[in-house]
Amino acid sequence: MKIALMMEFSQAGKNPIVLEQLQSVAKEQGHEVFNVGMSGDEDHRLTYIHLGIISALLLSSKAVDFVVSGCGTGQGALMSLNAWPGTVCGYCIDPADAYLFAQINNGNALAIPFAKGFGWGAELNIRYMFEKAFTGAKGLGYPPERRESQNTNAGILNQVKAAAAKPLLEGLKALDQELVKQAVGGERFQSCFFDHCQDAELAAYVKSFL
Repeated sequence: MKIALMMEFSQAGKNPIVLEQLQSVAKEQGHEVFNVGMSGDEDHRLTYIHLGIISALLLSSKAVDFVVSGCGTGQGALMSLNAWPGTVCGYCIDPADAYLFAQINNGNALAIPFAKGFGWGAELNIRYMFEKAFTGAKGLGYPPERRESQNTNAGILNQVKAAAAKPLLEGLKALDQELVKQAVGGERFQSCFFDHCQDAELAAYVKSFL
């Protein structure tokens, strides 16, 4: 599985801590991690609005399979990512959240608060969240006897979102294009996206900004 890590400008200083824990867990499980920003050593500024855009591009183009995102409270990232088709993002503050989201909702993104509650032992909590999010099979239900109804409802919710949302490219083109240009301007995002993108139309759209 390919996993992208992204965080907004206000939490860029936490990037090395989170990346270390994510890479450690991913390595044990054979996953690959792409650090698409922001980190403390770059100037390309991303807000949680930009995170939603680049997450949608990475997931919809199949450049990555899962996104780990976050901002100060995690709420902005949650709403921004979930605004786009093809993204099912859960809010995660502890390992139980990560496990239950994986088993019940079986989504493809997490939004984590990197300021609120990020104190002593934060790196341990982050590591345990990643272990629960990425270990073993997903969508098994919790409790197990509710698996069938939970999987049915998760599927229905995906259908509702697909029906209610514009197609990704149409939605992106409806935005202020300067907003999209800023979102896709980072070198780390571009490297991950263009190296692994499986959608020629999305690739051409992003290239139009470069």
